[in-house]
Amino acid sequence: MMNSGETVDDGGGLTLSSMVKEIQGLKDKFKREDADSPSPFADLEKATVLQECRVFSDSKVVTDSPRKCSQLITKLLHIVTQGDAMSSSEVTEVFFGVTKLFQSSDASLRRMVYFFIKEVAETCNPDDVIIVTSSLTKDMNSKEDLFRANSIRVLAKMCVIEILLRCFDFIKVCTRIDATMLGAIERYVKQAIVDKNCMVASSALVAGAHLMKGSPDVVRRWVNEVQEALHSPSEMVQFHALSLLYDIKQHDRLAISKMVAQLTRGTISSPLATCLLIRYITTIVRGSDGNVLSSATGRAAYQFLELSLRHRSEAVIYEAAKALCSLPGTEDRDIGPAIAVLQLFLSSPKPTLRLAAMRALSSVAIFKPAAVIKCNDDMESLIADGNRSIATFAITTLLKTGSESSVDRLMKQISSFMNEIADEFKIVVVTAIRELCLKYPLKHRVLVGFLANFLREEGGFDFKKSIVDAIVALMCAIPETKESSLFHLCEFIEDCEFTALSTQILHLVGILGPTTVAPARYIRFVYNRVILENATVRAAAVTALTKFAAQLPALRVSVSVLLRRSLRDEDDEVRDRATFALRLLGDYSVVSLAENDIDAETALSPLGNEGDTLPEIRLLVEPLPVPFTRLARSLKKFEMAQDQENADLVLNFETLPHVEDHSPPTQLQATAQSSVCPNGALLDDSAVELYKIPELAALGTVFRSTLPLELTESETEYVVSCVKHVMDEHIVLEFAITNTIADQLLVDTSVKLEPVEPIETYSIVSSVGAPSLHCGATARSWIVLRCCPGSRMGAAAHFMAELKFRVVEVDPGTGEIEGDEEGFHEEYPLEDVEISTTDFMAKASIGEFRQVWESIDKTQEVLQKFSLQFKDMKVAIAAVIACLGMRPEDHTNDVDDASLGKPHMLHLSGTFAGNICILVRAQLHIEERLGCILKIAVRSSDIEISQLIADCIK
Repeated sequence: MMNSGETVDDGGGLTLSSMVKEIQGLKDKFKREDADSPSPFADLEKATVLQECRVFSDSKVVTDSPRKCSQLITKLLHIVTQGDAMSSSEVTEVFFGVTKLFQSSDASLRRMVYFFIKEVAETCNPDDVIIVTSSLTKDMNSKEDLFRANSIRVLAKMCVIEILLRCFDFIKVCTRIDATMLGAIERYVKQAIVDKNCMVASSALVAGAHLMKGSPDVVRRWVNEVQEALHSPSEMVQFHALSLLYDIKQHDRLAISKMVAQLTRGTISSPLATCLLIRYITTIVRGSDGNVLSSATGRAAYQFLELSLRHRSEAVIYEAAKALCSLPGTEDRDIGPAIAVLQLFLSSPKPTLRLAAMRALSSVAIFKPAAVIKCNDDMESLIADGNRSIATFAITTLLKTGSESSVDRLMKQISSFMNEIADEFKIVVVTAIRELCLKYPLKHRVLVGFLANFLREEGGFDFKKSIVDAIVALMCAIPETKESSLFHLCEFIEDCEFTALSTQILHLVGILGPTTVAPARYIRFVYNRVILENATVRAAAVTALTKFAAQLPALRVSVSVLLRRSLRDEDDEVRDRATFALRLLGDYSVVSLAENDIDAETALSPLGNEGDTLPEIRLLVEPLPVPFTRLARSLKKFEMAQDQENADLVLNFETLPHVEDHSPPTQLQATAQSSVCPNGALLDDSAVELYKIPELAALGTVFRSTLPLELTESETEYVVSCVKHVMDEHIVLEFAITNTIADQLLVDTSVKLEPVEPIETYSIVSSVGAPSLHCGATARSWIVLRCCPGSRMGAAAHFMAELKFRVVEVDPGTGEIEGDEEGFHEEYPLEDVEISTTDFMAKASIGEFRQVWESIDKTQEVLQKFSLQFKDMKVAIAAVIACLGMRPEDHTNDVDDASLGKPHMLHLSGTFAGNICILVRAQLHIEERLGCILKIAVRSSDIEISQLIADCIK
């Protein structure tokens, strides 16, 4: 007797365990052999393969050895796909050889031939395509359905290439697929669409889809045949027919709606076609505004989708459920049937269904988390799913739908799960945890602690950065997390291998550390970085220590001792930062420390009392009033003004000249500027000629210079342009005058201005003329204007201009004077010169618009309403910006196409002459009857200037 669990081994048989071992051994052996065996295409040479392909001309080899020919084509395809290009003669030879293979009736070889032609047709010489066209056309009329179907596909692709090449005029010779042959191919394909063989019909429909790219008008003539193919008993033919029919009618919304309404009555049996139909229905319904169930079309679509939830195909059920969940304007009860179906898929044994259901539920949980809550139990069981993608979706969805009481339990489940997934999935989980913490801020200790624990685990840069960004975002949103989160980040940089993250955290510690309850405990973490890290991190640590010393007088002496140790650092950047910091902190012994080998602690100089706050320390803890780019340009202007105006001028932020934020000039502005500044000088340098004249330089610093304004045509005898330089109390008009007449010398050239208005706004104080002006030379004339009593600097004015000079005739060749040396007086009319309020406005960014807006007294605000003759929102916004001469903030000048028809809010900022900050909030709304309605609010420190800006809208 023997037990049921035992097996008999009589010496010649195998036991079950020995069989398993034998199979496993064979499996490992074959695996090793596969790994060690070289590729059969590893040492292929193009010349050798091309030589072997000459057997294609031997009809006996073609008919008797089709397998050999197939292997040669495979080698050719491998060479082509590896990037080893063939010359034009080689391609032609190969194509001629391939045509000989059509003699064989072997199905496998013929399919390889079709495949080769399709792959090589795009890269070969277009003139060679004609070589195989006749053979393919012959196969289209073959009795073999396999040959007919494949030849249609190949010819359709070749026709697309031909059409595209014609569009780009790449074909210059006559040897090509001519119009007659294209017409014949079209007729064959059109007939094949309604062929009884499903493979032929499907191939013809796919060919039509390809031809839509190059010749849509031809395919649109097949609409009747395509509609007939839609009723084919073949599921694949129905799918391709519906796809092609939609491509034909996609630009006709009404035709698409009728087609969809007809097909929803149950004329389609193909699951793939039904899925396609559901997608088309979703596209149509999403185009409607508001609740989808409020219209008859929407209700019909909803009923069809709900009916599709009971379809026999799982693909259709999933597509219908996903479409129902994405319908606009639906409520939780409307998508209940879809959620129930997706919940059933969660328990499916098929991983694809579980993954698809989790993807859909995860998307729904973003907008309707309450609708997904009933699936939480099923999703929790998927956390341990072998497919990590499914588990990740389950975790992130649970984090979106979980309640506050379930947070602790979820964190315990995720802890073991996180070690088993890749970094890309971990990042998704971190994002979900951040959103959960924002949803339940009382759980911040648990969630931030969980994130901090994984900061110390193994992981790549992107994963660690996602955690750091999440913790920083939570610190900004939940102030209670600041202390603990900052301490977690400090512990992380103790063993951080990523320089970018270390510098980011050190910067954050320097900002927030001094404001904590116990700031001294963070100094240890920062100073460790000065000792142990690379130069980049050391420099960031020095800056962070400096901010502690600047904001905490009690720690200033101690931190300065630490900073002195960086004066001998091997890196220039670290030494410079330490020296700069110590000087601003009041330690004037840094020069001797740097030059002499003196012990830092013994050379400690007094830094003032603990309560003392040096004004220079603001540079360490506050951002600069101007960006670095503008600061460099402003310093250049200051240097230029100091050289010519006042050598004793004190340098500080108040005395720095104002510079504008440069924006790319229009083509007209660029042309005008290049005519005056041919060497490409910046607009900031336009006042350089002004400062060279002592009486003009004494007027003060130029606040702003305008772009050149052309007062004559460029082809006239005398070319004149005007640049307006705005100062605190004066306006200097610079006229650049060019003489283009070869036999004239202009003497005592000047410009005369006459006010147009009866009441003068500005009076002429002085003028400077050009002594002489030869042909081809450019000279400058100047007029200084000052605001009249009772007028406001910045008000608009209008002047008539006239060029006055004496003409002395000269010899064009030698330039010597001919005739009377006194010459004769001449006047030349110029275009009017206008001074507008926008000439006094400089474009300058002010940082946080809302914060600055709220800081300005509301009593200095001017409100006005205008009706503008604009029908386009983008044009109206551009006109308002140009009229006010200000800078748009926060990208409010960009108009989203989705928001067209709704009121648009525009934020503008600028600096008026006298360094007065101007802010504008404008609301624009396009109405069909009234045009553009503009509501504008202007704020500044001076209500009169606010009124001036509001009056710019005309």
